[in-house]
Amino acid sequence: MKIGDVFIQGGSPGHAVVVVDMAEHFQTGKKIFLLAQSYMPAQEIQVLKNPMDDQISPWYSLDFEGQLKTPEWSFDRKNLKRFPEN
Repeated sequence: MKIGDVFIQGGSPGHAVVVVDMAEHFQTGKKIFLLAQSYMPAQEIQVLKNPMDDQISPWYSLDFEGQLKTPEWSFDRKNLKRFPEN
């Protein structure tokens, strides 16, 4: 996972959330990430709370198992996509 990657599900409605930041614990190497979303029209962006772990919210652990649950949507690891680099 990298900053700028997107969890995306197509459909009607579909939804996407973007990875806007990441951090790594200097001793354990555990990584966490921050997600943001917007709705149509995209006039503002919201950082998402982590409903799975109040101890690190709004951050999410990269070690999540099963589905990644956000306050309004759930994603599978296969939903993580990256835009091609030039």
